[in-house]
Amino acid sequence: MLKRRHFLSGLMGAALLTGALSLGNARAEDAPGEFRIGYQKSSSLFVVARQKQVFEQRLKSLGVDNVRWVEFQFGPPLLEALGAGAIDFGVTGDTPPILAQSAGAGLVYAASSPAVQNAILVPKDSPIKSVADLRGKKVAFGKGSSSHNFTVQALKKGGLAYSDIVPAFLSPADAVAAFTTGSVDAWAVWDPYFAIAESKHNARALVTTADELDSNSFYLANKDFAERHPNVLKAAVEELSGIAKWASENRDELAKISAEATGIELAAQKAATDRYKIEVRPLSDEVIAQQQSIADAFYELKLIPNAIKVRDIVWTAPSN
Repeated sequence: MLKRRHFLSGLMGAALLTGALSLGNARAEDAPGEFRIGYQKSSSLFVVARQKQVFEQRLKSLGVDNVRWVEFQFGPPLLEALGAGAIDFGVTGDTPPILAQSAGAGLVYAASSPAVQNAILVPKDSPIKSVADLRGKKVAFGKGSSSHNFTVQALKKGGLAYSDIVPAFLSPADAVAAFTTGSVDAWAVWDPYFAIAESKHNARALVTTADELDSNSFYLANKDFAERHPNVLKAAVEELSGIAKWASENRDELAKISAEATGIELAAQKAATDRYKIEVRPLSDEVIAQQQSIADAFYELKLIPNAIKVRDIVWTAPSN
């Protein structure tokens, strides 16, 4: 069982570091007072951090008196809030930050992580047997979500163009209703919604990110916050990296904590937890290149208004 002691060694080291930071940098870096985090049901590391008050402990000496958690259904609304300064930090899939950057939102990439699994789902009794069978079909997914890019990639690999399907832009809550009533032919979505659909809604995966369609998730910060409070952001990323190392070795406990916090059935949460790699890391050149290729594809398809350079908004942590 994950208990507070699992984090104590890290926190003791952090206390030495943050104590020095608070003395050396307090004048240069104003105390933020509140740290506002946007998360989703798929944000299992945030769920653990919230339950164990990891950020509260680590960030107190950096001037954070309160950590506020704000839940979002999916990435685009979260990044809208992040860009507007309504929250300071959050996590999304690969596509939302591309749309946000193209629209001029003030945000930065702070860290990356392998994404949870995405899938294109069809009813078990559907005559659709391959991606090629989606031609002319109505496919539901969140506009600007990670499943939007996943759909684009899956169609290309399956020999179809994006224009060969009829997109139905729906949030997960609206999409599940459309899927179960037959209003759409297929539904592209990420875990844990993918796992829930398999267990409760008679869904069959047509293609998943495991089919050589790997993607990333990203921890992002409001640009102004990152500039004003770099040591707070650095400490938050360090704590997430530590939680990820624990979670990778304790998946059953991670699934249990996540299920209890979100109300998702344990079996579905465990299925989602077991099928992705868990780590938090800086953005490598490879990850930046992958993200840039998505941005280029979306610009070519006229899904974003302006061409972007992903590297322009990659944040570098302070070296102290």
